[in-house]
Amino acid sequence: MSKNKVKPLVTAVFASTLLLSGCGLFGKEVQKKVDPPKQVTVTDTNPTKETTGKNEEVEGSVKTELYLINKDGLVVPQTLTLPKTTSVATQALQYLVANGPVTDMLPNDFRAVLPEETQVSVNIKDGVAVVDFSKEFKNYQPEDERKILEAVTWTLTQFDTVEKVKLQMNGHDLTEMPVNGTPISENLSRATGINLDTAGVTDITNTKPVTVYYIGGEEGAYYYVPVTKRVNTSEKNNIVAVVNELVKGPDTKSNLASEFMPDVKLLEVPKIEAGKVTLNFNESIYGSFEEKIVSEHLLNALVLSLTEQKGIESVAVTVDGKAELVNDKGEKLSEPVTRPEKVNTGSF
Repeated sequence: MSKNKVKPLVTAVFASTLLLSGCGLFGKEVQKKVDPPKQVTVTDTNPTKETTGKNEEVEGSVKTELYLINKDGLVVPQTLTLPKTTSVATQALQYLVANGPVTDMLPNDFRAVLPEETQVSVNIKDGVAVVDFSKEFKNYQPEDERKILEAVTWTLTQFDTVEKVKLQMNGHDLTEMPVNGTPISENLSRATGINLDTAGVTDITNTKPVTVYYIGGEEGAYYYVPVTKRVNTSEKNNIVAVVNELVKGPDTKSNLASEFMPDVKLLEVPKIEAGKVTLNFNESIYGSFEEKIVSEHLLNALVLSLTEQKGIESVAVTVDGKAELVNDKGEKLSEPVTRPEKVNTGSF
């Protein structure tokens, strides 16, 4: 097995896991987004719905990403169908509470991250979500401290009205976590990172963070896992840095995998135009040199990773300058690929 731990993943698993917001992986039109958050999220001009701590349910349902903890202790998005409400941000955090409403919905080998009986309210204004927890918030295990910060931040920043997060407990601002004292930035954001991997980094001061997506789970129940890695600041191009980390693969001690072979290379500097990045790879991007196909899982991980970069909305892939690619289902990849509305939507 190579250092990036390539696994023979099952294609069918991810066929239904990504609901694409534009042209899909196969260049086909896909169904419209289901209840996108911006239709029900409280706007900056009327934040009072989120401050009540109560959810006023309305007819229908909404798909929401909940950042939960898997059996390996990683924070992973799982998209669950929740009752539609006028207070989606508050509801999302309520579904992160242990032994709360999420209990009967948890995927196998996953658990909620917030302490039992924690009460929560959210006030969104000017792109900042101020979260106020009850005193039960401090009743967590020390090893969960950073996971809580990551889960809350990434769950809330899925909503269009939230760019940053500020934490309070009983109405008082938190500058550090209450158990182990992890410092809390005044405005948490996705730039803070998730599932931090500093393996092999000796001088963190000369590095910068990039978040990439690897594959976790088991056959028949795979999912994407965001991991923030530290890359040398000498690599000025973040797109190149992301591709390099996907090729390098996850820490060999983890249970994560990548479908990028170690000899995959970019043949030229990525081209960015109007939110689209075009990548030209060598033939090692193919899963099979004989069949000249590109793995769907590889493409999914690539798109998820690159669209975490500011300004990148879609990804186009060429091999040796040629754009007529085929995926492992024999379907042509004729259009740029956009990020899915929600991640890990499959029923595992």
